[in-house]
Amino acid sequence: MSTTHHAPGVDGDGHGQVSPPDSNASPKPENEKHIDEAHGGGVDAEEVAMSHHEYRHIIRKLDWAIIPYCSLLYLLSFLDRVNIGQAAVAGLKGDLGIVQGNAYAISLSVFFIGYIVVEVPSNLILKAVKPHRWIPIIMVAWGIIMTLMGLVTSAGGLQAARFFLGIAEGGLFPGINFMLTCWYARKQQALRVGIFFSGATLAGAFGGVLAYGLKYIPFPSWESFGDLPSQKLVPTPGGWRWIFIIEGLVTLIAAIPGWWLLVDFPADDNKILTPEETKKWNHFLAKSQGVTNANVPFSWGQVRTAFADYRTYMYAIMYISIAEPLYSLALFTPTIIADLDFSGASANLLSVPPYVLGFITTMASAFLADRFIMRGPFILFWSCFVIVGYGILISDVSAGVKYFAIFLTVAGVSPNIALAISYVGANFGPLYVRATVMGFFFTIGNSAGLISSNIYPTPEAPRFIKGHAINLGFAGLTFIMTSLIMFVNWRDNRARDAISFAHPDGRDVDPARLDEEHEKARWGYQSLSRDELLRLGDKHKGFRYVI
Repeated sequence: MSTTHHAPGVDGDGHGQVSPPDSNASPKPENEKHIDEAHGGGVDAEEVAMSHHEYRHIIRKLDWAIIPYCSLLYLLSFLDRVNIGQAAVAGLKGDLGIVQGNAYAISLSVFFIGYIVVEVPSNLILKAVKPHRWIPIIMVAWGIIMTLMGLVTSAGGLQAARFFLGIAEGGLFPGINFMLTCWYARKQQALRVGIFFSGATLAGAFGGVLAYGLKYIPFPSWESFGDLPSQKLVPTPGGWRWIFIIEGLVTLIAAIPGWWLLVDFPADDNKILTPEETKKWNHFLAKSQGVTNANVPFSWGQVRTAFADYRTYMYAIMYISIAEPLYSLALFTPTIIADLDFSGASANLLSVPPYVLGFITTMASAFLADRFIMRGPFILFWSCFVIVGYGILISDVSAGVKYFAIFLTVAGVSPNIALAISYVGANFGPLYVRATVMGFFFTIGNSAGLISSNIYPTPEAPRFIKGHAINLGFAGLTFIMTSLIMFVNWRDNRARDAISFAHPDGRDVDPARLDEEHEKARWGYQSLSRDELLRLGDKHKGFRYVI
């Protein structure tokens, strides 16, 4: 891979190492300006150079302002999405009369119908309306729906609530992930996405503990509706309702500060950095991300570009193959454990330790993926854990061995989600192309919930051979698709290296000098305007894909 031409003072890939000036570089004219219209207009290269101390100061401000609150939001989102699995073993099925038949599976499935429909349009709305407005709006909506879901009295009511919950929640996960890929360089993304996604693994652990406590709180109901004077509140079974009500109210409370805490995009006015810091960070992103982070105005041509790229579909297939086991585990781990001859209470608590391990593997993998600027090899490694785990679950072995297999599957699936997200986010641009690709990526991936909701029917307990076999197949598909993506990215990088290495300086594309005639000539883009060059995004011959 060709070397990157770095901005003075900061490594262009994003770790922030101080780079010594090139003693062989030709002196620049005093009046030479590095223009980057996509990142705020004319910029003097000396004015935007960052020292190592400045870099660390800015990245620390960004991390504390963005990551903790966004991680909390996703923890609540995932908790509200899958808490029905905990409620099911706490008495929901019996109280609503859905122990037999497919009513419960429908209740799981309809969520994902609403969820996947809104993901692409929501990402485009997010870019236009800004995150600090859009995300609190959808949070309030799903918080209200979740709270009211605790009052349903029939299968139809539960299914309607789940459908609208999916519509309300659908914009959060793709939106925040898109935002993270805009604020951070490719070498910084996996760790931040990993921390953000850890909300899901913590939700799996925290949800089990919370459900264990809440289901013992008696839920009041009217003893009689026929004679008003005789109506009184009496404690009755139905503690599972508090799982929905309490978690919904917490979501509503958490949504309120979002208007002030959430940030928008680097090219917008922001609440985190000073104007000088913003200028330096935007220039740093331009140097490290190249044309893929260009804030090109919206056009439908960018949407068409996203859908015309065959790699969009490769990443989407890879993601659905990872997400399908994830949703199966999130929705059915308590049920699977309960059917291993553990009680409902024990099933809630025993679902906690595997997700603690999943949190650890997610964070470790994200750190290493950023350090080595790789995604594919780590996904291949963890997919082997999932394959082995489901291979054990499908076998006729003891309950203890199957419980160990759940540890393997959760440990493998959890890091792969975060790695896949940072994989796609690092390899597409400019921004509206990336927003479209990521919206489609999540739409296809989250449609896995429609599959996982229907492959563990109650009559097939306790072995659930069909469900485990399907997840085993998806784990194998993860390995195959990731291998293909790695090959395609390596092939394209190799072809572009042949062009880059033909030049003495060996530089990749420099966005600040994008429209200089000699710079256009070295890539064969003499006939293209600056706007056309920015719209090339990852198709620019100077861009290198993350493997």
